[in-house]
Amino acid sequence: MSIHAVSPLFVGRARELAALGDALARSHAGASSTVLVGGEAGVGKTRLVKEFVDRRAGDALVLVGGCLELGTEGLPFAPFTAVLRGLVRELGRDAVAALVPGGNARALARLLPEFGEPGKDGPEARARLFEQVLGLLERLAEERPVVLIVEDAHWADRSTRDLLTFLVRYQRTAARLLLVVTYRTDELHRNHPLRPLLAELGRVEWVTRAELRRLTRREAVALAAGILEREPSPADMDLIYARSEGNPLFVEALLNECGGGEALPESLRDLLLASVERQPEETQELLRVASAGGQRIEHALLSAVAGLDESALSRALRPAVAGNVLVVDGEGYSFRHALIREALHDDLLPGEHIRLHTRYAEALERDLSILPAPRGAIELAHHWHSAHDSTWALTSAWHAAAAARKSTAYDEQLRMLSRVLELWDQVPDAAERIGADRIDVLRQTATVAHLSGEYERSIALASAALDELDHCVDPIRAAMLLRQRGLTRYDLGRTGHLEDLRTAAGLVPADQLKLRGQVLESLSRMLHRPEDRPERQATARRAMEIGHEVGDANVEAHAMISLTWGHSCYSEMDSQLAAFAEARRIAYRDEAYNALMRCAISESDALEGAGMHERAAQVAREGVEEARQYGLARTSGTFLSINLAEPLVSLGRWDEALQVVEHALELAPPAPYRASLQGFATDIALARGQLDRAAKLLDASRSVLSRGSYRDQTTLPHLCREIRLLQARGQLDQAVETAARALEERDLVSNPRYAWPVLVAVARLVWDVVPSSRLLDATASAGAAPSAGAASAARSAGGVQSLEPAELGAVARLALSLLPRLRVLGGELMAEGDQQQAHRLTFGALTGPEEPLEHAAEVVAWRLKAWDLAVGAWEALREPYAEALSLSAAAQAALASGDRQGAAARITRSRDLARELGATPLLEQLDTFARRARIGGGSEEAAGGQPLGLTARELEVLREVTNGRSNREIAEELVISVKTVSVHVSNILAKLGAATRGEAAATAHRLRLFD
Repeated sequence: MSIHAVSPLFVGRARELAALGDALARSHAGASSTVLVGGEAGVGKTRLVKEFVDRRAGDALVLVGGCLELGTEGLPFAPFTAVLRGLVRELGRDAVAALVPGGNARALARLLPEFGEPGKDGPEARARLFEQVLGLLERLAEERPVVLIVEDAHWADRSTRDLLTFLVRYQRTAARLLLVVTYRTDELHRNHPLRPLLAELGRVEWVTRAELRRLTRREAVALAAGILEREPSPADMDLIYARSEGNPLFVEALLNECGGGEALPESLRDLLLASVERQPEETQELLRVASAGGQRIEHALLSAVAGLDESALSRALRPAVAGNVLVVDGEGYSFRHALIREALHDDLLPGEHIRLHTRYAEALERDLSILPAPRGAIELAHHWHSAHDSTWALTSAWHAAAAARKSTAYDEQLRMLSRVLELWDQVPDAAERIGADRIDVLRQTATVAHLSGEYERSIALASAALDELDHCVDPIRAAMLLRQRGLTRYDLGRTGHLEDLRTAAGLVPADQLKLRGQVLESLSRMLHRPEDRPERQATARRAMEIGHEVGDANVEAHAMISLTWGHSCYSEMDSQLAAFAEARRIAYRDEAYNALMRCAISESDALEGAGMHERAAQVAREGVEEARQYGLARTSGTFLSINLAEPLVSLGRWDEALQVVEHALELAPPAPYRASLQGFATDIALARGQLDRAAKLLDASRSVLSRGSYRDQTTLPHLCREIRLLQARGQLDQAVETAARALEERDLVSNPRYAWPVLVAVARLVWDVVPSSRLLDATASAGAAPSAGAASAARSAGGVQSLEPAELGAVARLALSLLPRLRVLGGELMAEGDQQQAHRLTFGALTGPEEPLEHAAEVVAWRLKAWDLAVGAWEALREPYAEALSLSAAAQAALASGDRQGAAARITRSRDLARELGATPLLEQLDTFARRARIGGGSEEAAGGQPLGLTARELEVLREVTNGRSNREIAEELVISVKTVSVHVSNILAKLGAATRGEAAATAHRLRLFD
């Protein structure tokens, strides 16, 4: 049940709202204008105008009037009468009359009786009325801008249209006047009188037109979430979006009145059928016939079912097209909106419903070529099902599934096979009619559910078939089903996938060589642990041999990819890429689409792991397009979107990466893929300081990952994000505890590609938590007492005075205790390829030299060199964010060495990169460092020379807030009143943009405002 009748969120209209705001700004500047806002019923014209008035109108005088639904010969001047009545109510009759030029408002009596008797009639009377309305608006606009809103102009009578035209053409004489006119595009049939008026006004220089489109699926989800106060399930949203087609009013109505169920709300039904009921009776009858044919119906099919000759058919169709109920669509017709068809179809009587669908089915049986494949077979199955003929519905669904398979329309194939299972018990001889038993149908349906991304359903179907099967009696089908369930369990992160595949391998008879190759190839994909590598290689090699021997290109290509990954080495990419190219050639030979997709996935992943981001993005992008062509957009396509988003994030093309993520999420991908896509959006949100968004995304990913068992490539990036979010929020104790558990419990040696970022994230955390001088002591001097010079150098680099371990806080002590383990892992972990080498250099710069250094000059020189090496490595890889972070640290090291010019140059370069990326937290840190060090590259200091615009006293209060003191404790410390402290705290929160004291303290900590 919904919470709100109308969504509190306003979605999908940012551009139109900005256009109205710009028009009002021009009016403020003295340049009046008109905006014509069109759109179908329910698309959100009234909501747009309301949001504009609430958000942008400011001190403008807003006058609103609407046309009435009385036809084009209805009440004259209705919107202007409403406007005038509102003015009289607010200002009084005399005050309004005084505003009319000359003080004679008798012409306005034609609109409102309060102004007495109108002047004598005649040709001048109409002109006098128009002039007085314009003059009144001019006088009102002298005091403040005026926004005149005329709603529902499609119902405007002739007089209203004439006055509106007059005002638009002469509004430039009335400075600071904005006219906003709304109208329904779906009401504008071919002969509607507003059509030529809109065309005429559209040519006027100061008139702009905006037509509201329907919402995208993502926008509709946001709208529904605002109504429900939760995000609807993908399945519910699929149904609602399919029925509403993105019309906001229809989305709201379906959610509010029927929860997205089958029945249409009466209020919505009346709105939809209004245009139908205005049609001639013969046209209404034809529309009822057409409603049974679906949203789009071919002319030839409609003619065959309607039983009309061409002349009669055209005569009945013409009013429906002219009235905008039907739209000509190629060689057929579409209903203007799917819900119009649905409302008409729901009004059919039971006997009429069965009779019409039977006529459609019989017409298609006679000539299936009327519709293109596989649509003809699918619609035939639909009509037999709707006619309640179970036998023909089952057999036609089975044939439709086969046709959909040929066209790689896996979603349709799944729907048809599901219908076969649904009808199975209603047709006693079902197996004989389709030539397959129930277990065969279950197996096929499980396979197609996997291809369609319905992983949970695939597992359930395979399990149901296995429960009905005797493995000893029928080992071949049992092995097929176990292989299918194992593959799907693996993709969904469920346990048991290896057990399924090993059991399947044991069941395959020796003479079933092709099936053995398929099972072995699948098993080789699942063996990822280092200790399983020999088995993986042997299994993949044997599967490749079998695939080649029996001519199974899919198995041979898959096995070759698995074998290649077993020998993978990011520093030797040429041989890998050659192997992938050969696998692709084999797969292309027999159009093995699944293997082709894995080629694209594996190659793009390998290129990204080697730091070849541009090539990785190109391969992934081409793969996404191939997946769409093969009908695998929701599965392989979204997986490849992960592989596309990753290099885009690396390259700093964050907005482009977010577009890729959003587009892939709109396809409702399987949960693990959704979590990975959201992970890259989380990375960007963290880097841009959007912590609430990052937390929300991370929670969504966490809920998915908690339900399965996933590989390092999924779990280790998630771990990095957990640590970085806690760190950014100032929850350093939780961040350190999370890092400590990870170092203790996780295997961070077997997968260097994903382990290096974890080590770097933990090292950054330690550097953030532990005072810099103590960190230098621990890493550079192996615990020896630091020299005065070393401590001084640490302070110059942004650290604080040296503290003994006993003097450190508990969190800092725990963080410091992580260093030995970190350094051991860093020594054990391989660094293969340029990207891992860049991580290793960054890690080394954070954790210090391997050999102890005794002199301050050595420490400073080593650190500057280490950070400059890291900068160079990231620059060569074209990873701007990592480069900017390293430049920031290098600038501090340069300053510690006394090279102020070098520090300034590094700060400037880092700021340029961070600004382009929108990395606000890094920009703030750089500005703070530059101000404190008094070097170039930072923003201008705030008033009083204090950071972030804080006064000296506010800075003192913030220091105490950061130390965790209450207002009373701060008052006692600073010898001021508690009320004064409260005022200072409020000012601090406002200047920092923080909602709570904790957020303010976290900001101060992140910016290192206090030593």
